[in-house]
Amino acid sequence: MLNLLNRSRWSPYVVGAGIGILSWITFGLMHKALGTSTSFVSAAGAIESLVAPDHVRANEYFVKTFLGEGKFFLDWQMMLVIGLFLGALISARLGRSYHVEKVPELWASRFGPGRARRYAAAFLGGVLVLFGARLADGCTSGHGISGGLQLAVSSWTFFISFFAAGLITAMLVYGKAGRRHAQG
Repeated sequence: MLNLLNRSRWSPYVVGAGIGILSWITFGLMHKALGTSTSFVSAAGAIESLVAPDHVRANEYFVKTFLGEGKFFLDWQMMLVIGLFLGALISARLGRSYHVEKVPELWASRFGPGRARRYAAAFLGGVLVLFGARLADGCTSGHGISGGLQLAVSSWTFFISFFAAGLITAMLVYGKAGRRHAQG
């Protein structure tokens, strides 16, 4: 078992089966779907409530996602997000693949080696993905995994749109040079 944990890369089939089993457990024991994006809204609500609690109580979206009945900041979903981060860190350490590439080669070939532009683009991309996840009322794990497992039409529509948008964005950002880079 320890040998499996020391691998730098895992089989996508093993990982997929693990996510499927986790989904069954989550549905069966907690009657909830896997998802993570609401945790970031809860974190924002918790932070904002420290400086402007009246605003948080008056904000309909925060009331629904952060202050809803029986809600607590460190709920199961927030613990899942924390666990994903810690699990990835432990896995990287055990697999001896803890290498942080500050500016990927493909990015540097297209936009230069500067870290500031790379980090700004990554941050902006994260903001856009989180905004889209909230707009779609679910993230890739909520729609793509949990909704996909339930064969929800909205989730499959989201997932197909997500991949199509990713392909279009990659072509716009990296162009033909990116295609050559990916092919090897």
